Formats: sequence, C-alpha cells, structure tokens
Amino acid sequence: MSIHIASTTAPVNIATLKYWGKRDADLNLPTNSSISVTLSQDDLRTLTSVATSESFNKDTLWINGKEESLDSKRTQDCLKDLRSLREEMEVNDKSLPRFSQWKLHIVSENNFPTAAGLASSAAGFAALVVAIAKLYQLPQSMSELSKIARKGSGSACRSLFGGYVAWEMGQLANGEDSMAVPVASMDEWPEMKAAILVVSDVKKDTPSTQGMQLTVHTSDLFKERINNVVPRRFEEMKTAIRNKNFKEFAELTMKDSNSFHATCLDSYPPIFYMNDTSKKIIRLIHSINEFFGEVIVAYTFDAGPNAVLYYLEKDEAKIFAFIYTLLKKVEGWANKYTEPELQSFEKLFVEYKDKITFQMDSELYEGINRVILTKVGSGPQSTNECLIDESTGSPK
Repeated sequence: MSIHIASTTAPVNIATLKYWGKRDADLNLPTNSSISVTLSQDDLRTLTSVATSESFNKDTLWINGKEESLDSKRTQDCLKDLRSLREEMEVNDKSLPRFSQWKLHIVSENNFPTAAGLASSAAGFAALVVAIAKLYQLPQSMSELSKIARKGSGSACRSLFGGYVAWEMGQLANGEDSMAVPVASMDEWPEMKAAILVVSDVKKDTPSTQGMQLTVHTSDLFKERINNVVPRRFEEMKTAIRNKNFKEFAELTMKDSNSFHATCLDSYPPIFYMNDTSKKIIRLIHSINEFFGEVIVAYTFDAGPNAVLYYLEKDEAKIFAFIYTLLKKVEGWANKYTEPELQSFEKLFVEYKDKITFQMDSELYEGINRVILTKVGSGPQSTNECLIDESTGSPK
C-alpha cells in the first residue's frame, strides 16, 4: 500500500494583548480578542510530519520520540474537522484517494524545551493542522484553518500567521467568526526582537484552562477587563504595530500583562503565576527604561513566571549592557553572540555604571534557567525535512 506524507513547521507566538477566559470551553471561544508576535522558527518551532495509508490500523501520535494519546477531545475535534473538509473534496471529485477514511500517523518534535510558558501547545496544534491540511490538499485559507487550530489550543490559531497577529474573538455562538487574522507581516516591522527569560520549567500549579474558568467565575476585575480595557487596547495596539510606534506598543504590552495577572490575583482563591524572580525582572525593566529616559524594552508574562522581553534591534546593546551583565552566568548567550560581542555589552555597562541610581540585583541570575534570544518570525512553512519513514510510515 502506498504511504502519503506531508511535513510542516509552525512557530511559537507570545501574546502582547492576552487571551484569558472562555465563553465556550468546548469550542475554545475566548471572552476577548488578543494580539501576539510570532517568533522566529530558527529558535522556537515545532516540526510535524503526517502520513496516511489504507494499510494503517489506527491514528497514532509521537511527540519528541514518545508515543502519546490521541484521545483528548481537543485533538479529536481537530482531526474530525480536517477529515470533514477532505471528505467534501472526495465527494465532489471521485478520483481522489479516500484519505478522509484512512488513519493517520503523526510525528512531531520541538527544537526548544517544552517548558511551562513557552507556548509549545500553540506551535504543536498549528503544525498538526497545517501539516494535515497540506497532506489533504485542502483549499481553505489560513484564517479558516485557524478556526480548527483554535479548537486544539486557543492561542494556536495565532501561530498560523507570521509577524503580528490578531485573534478576533467573534460573536457567533458556533465560533465561525472567531479566527486569527494578520495585523502586520514580519517584513513590515522586522526590527522587533525578543529575549525569553526562562524562570522556571516546572509544571505550573494551576493549568491555564482551569485558571481561566476560575477567573471568569470569581474575578470582579475580569469583567472590567473584557468589557472596557481590552476592547480599547485591541484597537490601540493594532494601530501602534502598523505605525511601528514602539513606545505605545511597549506600554500597552506591559500594562496588559499587569492587568492579566491582576485578574488572576483577583480570582478566588487567588492564582499566582509569577514568582519573586518575575517581580524582580519587572522592576529591572522599569529601571532600565527610566535610566534611558524612554521606553526601549517591554516585558510580558503569560500564565507562568517566564518573562518575554520585546525590544527593537537598534536598542539591543543598551538593554543587554544591563541584562547580560546580570545574567551572563545563565545558559543561552553563546548561541547568538561571540565572546567579543558579549564583552562589548559589559564594557558599555561600565560606561553607565556611575550614572545608575537604582539597586542592581546581582543574584537575579540564580532564579533564571536559560535565556532564549529570538526575533519576529514567519508563519508555518512547508519543509522537505521529514520525521516519518516513507517505507513503513513509522517514526524515523
């Protein structure tokens, strides 16, 4: 029996305007719209290969070399929708092979640690949906496919585009208008860079889905956030991105991160996603901006303690004079910079040192496991790299 294979990569995205709260848990419909930056797949990507054959006995999934269950409702909903779209094509064209009736072998791997807060599920479901759509030769647009990825993981819908992406919450009960759309391509604002400070890679105490529902049902601040704060910021942030206004983008990003975590604290009982190291990073970023007299770096925290710092390439040396000097013992710098380049950051810090009026925490590095340095990147990409043996349909 012939084996048909397709492979795709998909990126991680980190929200700058947070999605938090569901109005329909089954369809993963959010209570508010959101915006994110897609990060470069050179540093953070999921590669997924899918195969189908009349000879396969069952749907099977392998992630990072380990067989995993496909029983979750979210995964099954994605597969059902994709097969339904393929079946429509087969009904209209009898010459097409009956892929919709055949089982799938899915093999996926990440090029980054699947640490808490690094959005591995977003990249994973985006890669799954796009790879199967490629295998099935589906004609649907990325926005249409994003509605399927959304059912797997809400934020996965935003990983179907590169650059700067909005997830429009929609109004319809069936979710047909809840989808991702591009705000601006990576080429329209290519100077955006990001540094991820991995504070903790242990499993978080309160899973996101559980946390969202608790917040929705118990937080008074949450109601103000979704009714007034986020709708205003959604329009303001889109404008800031299209105008390449970093100051506005950065301030909105930090304020929204603070707002999101405030609603978590306002939940009952309260949810603590940030830890003491997270709070030290927030103080440091505000101190750096105050030192330079302008906003040149922004922080944001998802449902976890890890910090994502956004900044423009032109300001990197000034920012890293502080960040690298404090975190040079942390793993990750050598992946991006030569030793002379790293030394130049320290030399610049020496120039600033006498003018610093805030307290530097020389032990900050003790709370951080690694640094991942990246930038704005592209959406899902077709690839010839394949994780499946073409003769057996099993993982290589």
